[in-house]
Amino acid sequence: MPAHPTAQGGGPGWANLGMDIVSVKRVRRLLDDHGEDFFQRMLNPGELDDCRTSSGLDLLSLCGRIAAKEAAFKTLRVRGRFLPWRDIVVRRSDGGWPLVELRRTAAEMAAESGIQDITVSISHDVDYAVAVAAPVLGDPRHRP
Repeated sequence: MPAHPTAQGGGPGWANLGMDIVSVKRVRRLLDDHGEDFFQRMLNPGELDDCRTSSGLDLLSLCGRIAAKEAAFKTLRVRGRFLPWRDIVVRRSDGGWPLVELRRTAAEMAAESGIQDITVSISHDVDYAVAVAAPVLGDPRHRP
C-alpha cells in the first residue's frame, strides 16, 4: 500500500527522506562466505562494475550502493513490499556523483506514491557507508 511522501501536516515542500547505513565488516563477511555472486542478486552488472578498481571489488563502493538502494526504497513509504533490489539502480555519473534510476516495480511504487525521481548522496569511511535519499515529488496517480 503506497503512502504519499508528503509529511503529514507538513504541507507542500515536505517529503520523507530515506537513510541507511551499511557495515563494511558485515559486507566483507558476506563476500567471504558467499562470493561476489551473492551481490548479483542486489546489483546489476553495471553497478558492480562501478564498484571495481584495478585491484578488484571496492568494499566501500559496494556498501555505498547497498545503502543508497535501501535509502531510496525508504522514500517510497510502501508497506508489505520487499525492496526490489535490481529495480533501483544506482550508477556513477560522469561527474562521479550517484544517480538513481527506478525500473519496473520500483518505478510503479514511485508513481503510486507521487515520486517522479529520487536523488541520493553517499558517504563512506573505513567501517561504514551511509546514504541519504530524497524524493522528487510529482502528481501521484493514487492518493491514500
